Amino acid sequence: MLGFLNREIERIEERLKTGIEDKTKDISFLEREIARFKGSRRRRMMIDGTLYYEGRQEILRHKRTVIGDDGEPEEVTNLPNNRIVDNQYKKAVLQKANYFLGKPFSLHSENKNYENMLNDIFDNNIHRIIKNIYKDSLNCGIGWLFVNYNDSGSLKFTRLNPCECIPIWADDEHTELECFIRLYRVTDYSDNMERELEKAEVYDKDGITYYDLEGGSLKYKDFKPYFYDAEDESGAWDGLPIVGFKYNNDELPLIRRVKSLQDALNLLISNFQNNMQEDVRNTVLVIKNYEGENLGEFRRNLSQYGAIKVRSFDGCDAGVETLKIDVDSGSYQTIIDIIRKAIIENAMCYDAKDDRIGANANQLNIRSMYSDIDLDANETESEFQAAFHKVITLVNIHLKNTGKGSFEKEQVDIIFDRDVLINESETIDNLVKSSALLSRETIVAQHPWVTDVGAELKRIKDEEEEAARKEATDIYGGASNNPGDDEA
Repeated sequence: MLGFLNREIERIEERLKTGIEDKTKDISFLEREIARFKGSRRRRMMIDGTLYYEGRQEILRHKRTVIGDDGEPEEVTNLPNNRIVDNQYKKAVLQKANYFLGKPFSLHSENKNYENMLNDIFDNNIHRIIKNIYKDSLNCGIGWLFVNYNDSGSLKFTRLNPCECIPIWADDEHTELECFIRLYRVTDYSDNMERELEKAEVYDKDGITYYDLEGGSLKYKDFKPYFYDAEDESGAWDGLPIVGFKYNNDELPLIRRVKSLQDALNLLISNFQNNMQEDVRNTVLVIKNYEGENLGEFRRNLSQYGAIKVRSFDGCDAGVETLKIDVDSGSYQTIIDIIRKAIIENAMCYDAKDDRIGANANQLNIRSMYSDIDLDANETESEFQAAFHKVITLVNIHLKNTGKGSFEKEQVDIIFDRDVLINESETIDNLVKSSALLSRETIVAQHPWVTDVGAELKRIKDEEEEAARKEATDIYGGASNNPGDDEA
């Protein structure tokens, strides 16, 4: 044990030396990357995507303004200022997440023993984590999975917040990580005071280095390897145990496509509600033969008070008249529908109320409705396939280190079972018509009511055997299934 501690001390001392050959040891480089990330547009988009998903959108900061005396906008507080969020963005994210990962993904290998071990590791909990990481990739462009061990020594999968993550890539294609920085805040309670501290973790091939971040400067705190082997030796993975799941090759979040449309929709609905509440604004008072006003005062009074003052030529006819203003709700509804449709098209999702799934809901129309979301999911699937194989590589190292076997050369297929709406009657009718051309297993596998093909085939076989026994009993009176026994 003493030898192990000496080796760890030597490792820490070596890591504290700045060297241009290893960026994880260059403290100034890490500090520059942290500062650059904090002020980057990419991080701003990540935060926007997360906030818009939660419903905290730009409209909530909207201020009601009128044209002031000097012709410039000025804020007013005596007018209705509705801030309505019609969160079509979140709807698009949930549609994509449930379309692509609404059903559990499956792993297949020719080595059934290996396949069973993988399925035990990638259980329903992992499916939930991967689905949440996919939402992260939609909101932030990329989601992160950390493969590590818990306190009991079991393999653990941890989802990291993309807004806290700074990847340092080893290549321009962003396929391999050189190191990885995670920033986060913690609340410290000491000396009867509450303080918020900023922490940083730097991941490299050897382990995790922990820092305090104070005024933009990193202060070393601790270092830990990723795991320990049976002899108390520090262990490392083959590379970094952090895998990025990209939404697309460019790592651009979904909010980049639809933010302006979502803002326009919120503002339009809010303004419509404002107009409905402004009863005085539906009727403009025309006050005759009172003192005139300049254009600035005219615009402000019309917006703020709903009244204008006019003077006749001869000064007679003093009094008050009204101008009726009707709010055209039909025009509002038309524009709202146009913007909602534009959000659906730009987000590449689908309209669940599409006329194509109404009276004429054939399979061709349904596929047409899903064409955009399917096209977008194809690009995401190629990125997720590559990421999953990196995760499986880490799992293979875990299986080898725990003495369960070496499976580096085994081929694994990852299958994403997309949740597509179908016309069940049409599908079943086509399967019945194809029964003479296709095997029973193929037909059962394609049937919309079947979730477990193997179990369903076994039930069919059991029912056929039971029916055969019953038929034999009816024919031979139940005495024997062998007609030769009666003759004997």
